[in-house]
Amino acid sequence: MCLAVPGRIVERKGETGMIDFGEGTTREVNLSLVDAEVGDYVLVHAGFAIQVLDPREAKKTLNAWKKLLEEG
Repeated sequence: MCLAVPGRIVERKGETGMIDFGEGTTREVNLSLVDAEVGDYVLVHAGFAIQVLDPREAKKTLNAWKKLLEEG
C-alpha cells in the first residue's frame, strides 16, 4: 500500500522545497514533478510532491490525519 500526505510549501529553492505537514513537522521534498509555489499545498509520496492540491481539501485531509494520530 502506498501513502501520500498533504503539506504546504513554506520555502522553495529550485527543485526542492520545505514542506510543512502541520504541528511543526517540516521536511525537504523534491518539487520537480509539480508546478507549485510557496503557499501551495501538495501531495507528497516518497519524498516527491506528486500533485498540487486544492487548499480546502488539503486542510480537511490534514485535520483528518491529526484526529487519527490523536486517537492512535
